[in-house]
Amino acid sequence: MELLQKYFPELTTLQIERFSKLYHLYSDWNQKINVVSRKDIDELYLRHVVHSLGIAKVQVFQPDSTILDVGTGGGFPGIPLAILFPETHFTLVDSIGKKIKVVEAVSEALQLENVKAAHQRAETIPGNFDFIVSRAVTQMEEFVGWVKDKVAKKSRHDLKNGILYLKGGDLTHELMPFPKATIFELQNYFKEDFFETKRVVHIPLKYKGQ
Repeated sequence: MELLQKYFPELTTLQIERFSKLYHLYSDWNQKINVVSRKDIDELYLRHVVHSLGIAKVQVFQPDSTILDVGTGGGFPGIPLAILFPETHFTLVDSIGKKIKVVEAVSEALQLENVKAAHQRAETIPGNFDFIVSRAVTQMEEFVGWVKDKVAKKSRHDLKNGILYLKGGDLTHELMPFPKATIFELQNYFKEDFFETKRVVHIPLKYKGQ
């Protein structure tokens, strides 16, 4: 929590309370389902919570905007972002039902009214979203194929509507098909060694009417 408050000093009392509950919630669930790598649970705030909130350093979400978290697993990056942006609407999807069960339980425990969880593949989710977020669930070209028709028409943020993707390593080859991609280095926002190779990739996507 000290790390979290270091980088997000303007958290409200309710937000601090919700973030502080995450460790115990995920520790309990990890006993039943391997949601977070067991070696990572002791570094939950560094490796999962603050990492997820790297997206917030790149783009602050507007009230009433809509965000789709694809391959959310146990709720990352969606749940930390939903705590930080309580007036933004989040839909968290995963194809593995037991992981969505965890998302639902954590959201309920935290009373997050701005989170909807769905046991579905991204391609089957109806509607359009301002941004699609994710943490390295697959290669970018495949991911874009899943979500390319999920983007809302009207952009109301500094960044154009599209993908905000947490990814590490060398992205040169992977992003070659996407000349409009922008890479944001998380080491510019967070000073811990963990973030040296971590990035947020923004890819604008055009609206495709359905």
